[in-house]
Amino acid sequence: MQRLFALLAVLAGLFAASLPAAAANDPIRPEEAFAMSARALDAETVEVVFEVAKAYYLYGDKFRFAAEPEGVILGEPQRPPGKIKNDEFFGDVETYRGTLKMLLPVKAPEGVTRFRLTVTSQGCWDGGICYPPTAQHADIDLTARPAAGGGGFLSRVTAAPESPFSGNAPGAAGGDESGRIAGMLKGASVPLVLASFFGFGLLLAFTPCTFPMIPILSGIIVGHGHHISRVRAGVLSGAYVLAMAVTYAAAGVAAGMSGTLLSAALQNVWVLGGFALVFVLLSLSMFGFYELQLPSALQSRLSTTASHQKGGSLGGVMTMGVLSALIVGPCVAAPLAGALLYIAQTGDAMLGGAALFVMALGMGAPLIVVGVAARSVLPKVGPWMEGVRKAFGVMLLAVAVWLVTPVVPGLVVMLAWAALLVFSGIFLHALDPLPPHAKGWPRFWKGVGVVMLLAGAAMLVGALAGSRDPLQPLAVLRAQATPGVTAQPQFQKVATVAELDARVAAAGRPVMLDFYADWCVSCKEMERFTFSDPAVQARMGQMLLLKADVTANNEHDKALLKRFNLFGPPGIIFFDAAGAERNDLRVVGFMPAEPFGRILDKALR
Repeated sequence: MQRLFALLAVLAGLFAASLPAAAANDPIRPEEAFAMSARALDAETVEVVFEVAKAYYLYGDKFRFAAEPEGVILGEPQRPPGKIKNDEFFGDVETYRGTLKMLLPVKAPEGVTRFRLTVTSQGCWDGGICYPPTAQHADIDLTARPAAGGGGFLSRVTAAPESPFSGNAPGAAGGDESGRIAGMLKGASVPLVLASFFGFGLLLAFTPCTFPMIPILSGIIVGHGHHISRVRAGVLSGAYVLAMAVTYAAAGVAAGMSGTLLSAALQNVWVLGGFALVFVLLSLSMFGFYELQLPSALQSRLSTTASHQKGGSLGGVMTMGVLSALIVGPCVAAPLAGALLYIAQTGDAMLGGAALFVMALGMGAPLIVVGVAARSVLPKVGPWMEGVRKAFGVMLLAVAVWLVTPVVPGLVVMLAWAALLVFSGIFLHALDPLPPHAKGWPRFWKGVGVVMLLAGAAMLVGALAGSRDPLQPLAVLRAQATPGVTAQPQFQKVATVAELDARVAAAGRPVMLDFYADWCVSCKEMERFTFSDPAVQARMGQMLLLKADVTANNEHDKALLKRFNLFGPPGIIFFDAAGAERNDLRVVGFMPAEPFGRILDKALR
């Protein structure tokens, strides 16, 4: 798993390296891109100067001025005419590049010779990133006068970038992998973009978010029995993947336009429970309890028009593909986040949707292979066929348990896995004696049954002992018996933007904010494989750890996600000791322990 994500990062880097120079370099901080200084020319005039870095520009209508203390009145600033630009965000706007000087009339109360000037500006980088409105402060001394030759007193300037990112200015997009992928969409040729996202999809096909789709599609093919042809199996598999791809593209475009994931709204007990019930019913039919079919009267009426659809219904298979895309795979990975970010900041739903569609096709390519292979391994009528059907029935039951895991208590999940393993082991004759002259295959399957029986027993013991981790059911016993075991990182929960701001402002040390949801598989991967690493824990112990649990997807959760232009978890945001976000360090999607440790080292500097 970790090698696959490392390969994904390398692939993204290679494609980013092939882009034009403007898209290959990371954007700089706004206070560096738009360096501001100010000085008093006389008691009633302040000169404000912006030095705009190369490949950056400022919007002429976005300047805002304020002064402290109260009573200092600022007049209308005088600035030279700028260059009209047809901007993709704001239409025809006036912009400035290079050096910009403005004269600001000032009227101060009697006796006030010093005041603090706050100048808010907004600009963009030619590489495809627009910054949020950024406030910079300058202390002005009205008694200071410029020296001969044009020199003079330049005020001390401090930068205070605003944290919220508007939909028009996703300022955090440049430093992380998702931002670089968004830049690739903007700067690269369409064929390169589509080929890249197809490659991303192939790699994502081997992540836990996609694994549950394998038994779903295989169960559909196997459920139709040996009479389904190889061509028909390929058609059904293709229909499933095509429906999944269309759904990903449509839901992705909707997410990019609205700023929230549609699939997140479906992660509730009613939707997941209903979908799990469908899988249970499908699995029971594979065990031979009943046959799923239309009533006989309706069958007779449709027989003349539907005889050509023997071996499976395309409509039913495509429906399963749609539901699988929305419910089984809601995780956010870097390519998905990059495409959504590109759609959000440019409004180009055509290219963004095409990239998501091709990415989903890449994710589905292995599924087509599995679907056709499931047909090829089906024997003629006989005991082997029944065994294959029952095996996929067990897989569908496992998917049902996996689906309801986020919305039921951990004890219930552990007991469900234990029951599934124990009963599967019993049906594989784990408790039955073998005939004296049994051959290889009966002994092999009995061995598999014994292993499943023991695993189920361990799951049951662990559940009763207090464990809630199906992958390590007996870890709780080891922790109780071994003193001094490293404790898991302790996060403090934040529920609102205001609460987050207060915690970050009062921290006095680097802060790490983790966006998490119960239904996010990659979030659980981060906890199990990354946060549990001793070296990572040692670094995290030096930081204030905050967690935003967005499982409920309520208004506060959406506001927190929108604050950082995230479309869903997992996402990790870092702040320095002064409370400023480290835009270059954010993490979207799963990251293994070693590279994540390097990110933490940078955050602690």
